[in-house]
Amino acid sequence: MTTENTNKDNSSRRRRALIGTTLAFVVVIALYSAYYLLVLTQREETDNAYVGGNLVVLTSQIAGSVREIHADETQMVEAGAEVVKLDAVDSEVALSKAEAQLGATVRQLREQYASVGQYEALVQQRKLGLQKAEEDLARRAPLAADHTLSAEEVTHARQAVADARAALDIASKQEMAARARLAGVDLSKHPDVLAAKEAWVQAWLTLRRTSIPAPVAGYIAKRSAQVGVHVEPGTPLLSIVPLNQLWVDANFKESELRNIRIGQPATIEADIYGSKVEYHGKVAGLSAGTGSAFSLLPAQNATGNWVKVVQRLPVRITLDAQELAKHPLRIGLSTLVTVDTHRRDGSMLGTPMPAAPAYASQVPVYSVAQAGALADKIITRNLVE
Repeated sequence: MTTENTNKDNSSRRRRALIGTTLAFVVVIALYSAYYLLVLTQREETDNAYVGGNLVVLTSQIAGSVREIHADETQMVEAGAEVVKLDAVDSEVALSKAEAQLGATVRQLREQYASVGQYEALVQQRKLGLQKAEEDLARRAPLAADHTLSAEEVTHARQAVADARAALDIASKQEMAARARLAGVDLSKHPDVLAAKEAWVQAWLTLRRTSIPAPVAGYIAKRSAQVGVHVEPGTPLLSIVPLNQLWVDANFKESELRNIRIGQPATIEADIYGSKVEYHGKVAGLSAGTGSAFSLLPAQNATGNWVKVVQRLPVRITLDAQELAKHPLRIGLSTLVTVDTHRRDGSMLGTPMPAAPAYASQVPVYSVAQAGALADKIITRNLVE
């Protein structure tokens, strides 16, 4: 009896253990199913994500030799601070030459304006000469009829009238030619003066462009400029990375994009800090094409050796500015992105272009009006009698 009771107890315990194990498995499966339905199906995750940002390339607008470099790689520069200085000797000489040319143009036109008065006086003189010649002919013509004067003298009188009329015609045309270049326009607004003025303004701008400032605040990277090197307009000198303007490009598989919408919240973990630091952001937009479509050599899927490859589409994730300032990131760092797709009422298409510029240089533009005012002073100085 004892053995039978023992066997019954063991069998009962095994049954209870089996039932408990089965229930535990059922509970685990139920919990995982709930977790899958409520959590896993409501988010998309990828570790194919990297920090992106603006890489502002600093270039020269003029040709010149690098004389000074005020900042090196990894150093912070403020917007508007002079970063590179070019040799300004040639630009100073060009400005002086342009000033001399502007003054000479004004003085030459002053002479031309004055010559108009001379031609007017010459026309009046020719008119008086013609009048005198006609009067002489009128006096001699009756005398020739009664043979008081010889026919030769009358002929000379007629020739004098013709010569005086031709001289008047030449003087009138000279006056018209002089007026054609000057009539209807003030000396300071004459096209020649305006052209010389614009040349001086361009020389003035060129001199100031020998100082190359930082268009934005950021950190120096990829410096290629060297002291003494001659650079041409558009030559890259260095790059500036504004680390307060970073984002994350998460490359999701095309099968993971179904539920991603603009505005959905996202959490980001950067490998540089690990799981100890978590960034919070939002989906800003989805790229208009996959990475392979925009590659230098796009895939030729129409060929006979085609093999299907799952494509990835870049999704831009914005970052919280305060979190970014507290834990700085760098362009190109690896991240883990998780997008909460619970709310799916947003759009998959990008938002329209805003009225205000998304990015702009923080350096004031050189005032052309100021340069024009300085040029006007040069013009006035050369107009003084």
